[in-house]
Amino acid sequence: MTAWIGTVFESDVGWNHLEGLVDIGNRMAGSEGEREAAELTRDALADAGARNARLEPFEIQGWTRGDSAIVAADTTQDCIALPRSPDDRIRAPLIDLGYGLPADFEETDVEDAIVMVRSDVPGYYDRYLHRREKYHHAVENGAAGFVYRNHVEGCLPPTGSVGWKDEPIGPIPAVGVSSEVGARLGRRFDGESVTLSVEADVHPAESQNVRAELGPDTDQRVLVTSHVDAHDIAEGAMDNGAGTAMVVELANALAEREDELETRVEFVAFGAEEVGLLGSTRYAEGADREAIKAVVNSDGVVRDRTLSIITHGFDALQDVANDVAERYDHPIGTVPKVGPHSDHWPFVERGVPGCHVKSISDGPGRGWGHTYADTIEKLEPRTLREQAILLTEYVVALAREDVTVDHREREEIAADLEAQDLAAGMRITGDWPYDE
Repeated sequence: MTAWIGTVFESDVGWNHLEGLVDIGNRMAGSEGEREAAELTRDALADAGARNARLEPFEIQGWTRGDSAIVAADTTQDCIALPRSPDDRIRAPLIDLGYGLPADFEETDVEDAIVMVRSDVPGYYDRYLHRREKYHHAVENGAAGFVYRNHVEGCLPPTGSVGWKDEPIGPIPAVGVSSEVGARLGRRFDGESVTLSVEADVHPAESQNVRAELGPDTDQRVLVTSHVDAHDIAEGAMDNGAGTAMVVELANALAEREDELETRVEFVAFGAEEVGLLGSTRYAEGADREAIKAVVNSDGVVRDRTLSIITHGFDALQDVANDVAERYDHPIGTVPKVGPHSDHWPFVERGVPGCHVKSISDGPGRGWGHTYADTIEKLEPRTLREQAILLTEYVVALAREDVTVDHREREEIAADLEAQDLAAGMRITGDWPYDE
């Protein structure tokens, strides 16, 4: 019964797929590279033995970066545009607002200024503030531009989409800068006029979800998911080539154990996650949600050796993970809190059991993610294989008929968001999905 473990530990299927993804280059949502990655993933799932491997296209607002710059006095400071920033060029005073907490915006007049904020929050603060929330505070308080400063030294300028509520393109230009450039701007040019320019092309585009399946043709199903797109500035190895490689590795392993699957397992590599969870939202809106037993979403796996599973208050998802960890005498961290970022969320917000599978990390922030340095040499094949063994067993267990994973009421999810101080930020960004 355990011979499959050796097969997975010797497998190159997932790692080879990861290499194929990162070698494509630009996998930005709506790009030719994203489509090539989706096609590569479709074919890999079919080669692994999954049936009905296919692409399901959908329209999105495409965004292609051009050059960006911050010109201060006689210097040009390195920066990169944040996706969904408008094409614009402005000149205005720079205001270094530190952490960019809501109180900072209330206490400082930022109207018609270019606001710079850090990507973290202070240790005493009671909740995390997402990049988009800080951007929205800047817009609502009349800022003319937005500079997002990486708080991790040596980790290069960060990217990450901004957007504006239901609009795909934000109203003010936005860029990311490294910790070092941010420090220089704050020291030399705080209160001084600088020029911020972003070149970007906004156009209709097409993304796609990849789907395939294994196991019995039951109405109920377990979804094993990832996102295939990545930011265009790097290989997107950790975010989220490794997640999609994991989906392919799991398909390969589960094909060997298909006779053990008691519920259909569907593999989905979503498109356009990085610009607003567009692929997963499209799927969740059209799905029979009662038929989805669980969503196992890999986004951030392989970064470090120990798995972390955020279970969103679904007790069975945590219990099964603990059982697998005990059975294999191998640690799996479980976090019962809710997390509204990544492709599990369009399901979880509707009460569908879903977990976010990532890695426990001692490093600050997202590390090299969302920077030029998200490259494959920072990951290890052994970590992919070890985590694939645990996740294969996790999916097989969730697919058992005697394992019940109860859905939750939307009101319960909303209450958790309130209790964990996440609701306020979601309301500000227009992401709050519940009626008041």
